[in-house]
Amino acid sequence: MATVNEPAKPVFPFVGREKELARLRELHRERRHVLILGADGVGKSALVAHAKQFLPLLVCPRSERLSEICAALESQLGLEATGAHLMARKSRLLRALAGCRQAVVFDGVGWTTPKVGSFFECVSERVPVWIVSRSDHAWDIGRIWPLLSRFERVELHPFHPAETRELMARGVTAGQFAADVLDAVAQLHHLAAGNPRGLCELLEVLAGGRYDLRKRFDVKMLELDHRIRHLPVMAELHPARARVTKAQKTEME
Repeated sequence: MATVNEPAKPVFPFVGREKELARLRELHRERRHVLILGADGVGKSALVAHAKQFLPLLVCPRSERLSEICAALESQLGLEATGAHLMARKSRLLRALAGCRQAVVFDGVGWTTPKVGSFFECVSERVPVWIVSRSDHAWDIGRIWPLLSRFERVELHPFHPAETRELMARGVTAGQFAADVLDAVAQLHHLAAGNPRGLCELLEVLAGGRYDLRKRFDVKMLELDHRIRHLPVMAELHPARARVTKAQKTEME
């Protein structure tokens, strides 16, 4: 049976966010704690990845479990995995972070357990901490909520139309899309509601050749396809909130 080679997925450049990047530079220089907020898909992780190119950062891409956090930091600090107990690994990391010039970024922070929240607080006593999350509400973020009063907020909003055009224009320049895709900037921006991930998903579908924006029927089908992909599912919209039990809410109150 012949193998069908799928077209390569487009690689999207980082665009915009000059104001947010300038603010992060300033806060990093001042060794301040930072809370990066924004809706799902707005580009929080992309912002951190871009900032890491010119700022000394230790990044934990997953911050739900203490074991994952320890593994990520150990790798970046050059600490060998010794098979030690988790609490011993935690203590070793805290010693290694003392006097460190890098800020520690905890990405994808949702509901934090007591163990994770305690570790975040211990790290924040040694080095600047950046927390990346969709929400700063107590019922979404859990045990670290009382710490957030010490953090400077950097909030990401959806793209402006000019940023959507820049992203698409750079894709055209790189040969990833046909030039006529620029005729649909306003349409695609509206359909994605300015959400960078949603926009990239639309452009990825278009790069696959399934739809022709010159045909009204195809445009309608693209819109329907996108809406179906993003049907609101409560567990997906609020995964952290779904894990909050009645007892936890009572305790927080």
